[in-house]
This record gives sequence, C-alpha cells and structure tokens, in this order.
Amino acid sequence: MAEEVETPKPKRRLKKAPESVRERAAKVSEAATSVPKVRKPRKIFAPFRTIGRGLRRIEQFKPIHIIGLVIVPRYLRNAWGELRQVTWPNRIETLRLTTAVVIFSVVFGILIAVTDYGLDKVFKKVILKQ
Repeated sequence: MAEEVETPKPKRRLKKAPESVRERAAKVSEAATSVPKVRKPRKIFAPFRTIGRGLRRIEQFKPIHIIGLVIVPRYLRNAWGELRQVTWPNRIETLRLTTAVVIFSVVFGILIAVTDYGLDKVFKKVILKQ
C-alpha cells in the first residue's frame, strides 16, 4: 500500500466579533477623559488674546464681577459654558451628515408628493365624480 500523506488543513481566519455596546461606551469614556490636543493659536489672534487677558484681570475686581453677573443673565452664562463643552464634528463628518439629511429630505418630499397626487385623484373620482 502506498502511504498517503496528510495535507494540513488551511487555517481558518476568525472574523473579529462586532464591538459590543459596553466596549463602545468604554471607548467613548476613555476618549472623553483623554486630554485633547491643543492647537497653537494663530498669530492673527494675538491682539484678541491680550484684550482677553486684560478683560480677565478687570473682571476679577469685585464690583465689575457683580455688574457682569447682573448684566449677563445666568441662562446665557450657562449656555456659553455648555457650548464650550461640545465636541463639534470635523469637516468630513459634517459633510456626511449633511448629505444624509438632504437625501432623506428629497426622498421624503417625493413620497409626500406621490401620496398627495394619489389622494387628489381618488377624491376627484369618488367625491367630485369627475
């Protein structure tokens, strides 16, 4: 009898399991706790920076701080604080989301137009008997 040589079976590659909700939440929390990269301010903003520093120093005086609290309502101060915490989307993500909204709007508009046209024909035949 001739000896049969066993050929090794090819190794199967396992697909990576999809990311669970818990893993995604952990990634998001890690990203939120990491320190974001700080860009160096452009030189064109240098005058504004000096003005901002001066205003900060002036605001530290008690009477001016109280006047600022009276003039600027609490709602606006809280809204500004919330806006500073927002993570804004980058250009590619913004373009992708805008495209999705435009496509959805066009498709929904076409569905409404077709429904309106169909109901118009039905009402003219049934109610007006034209």
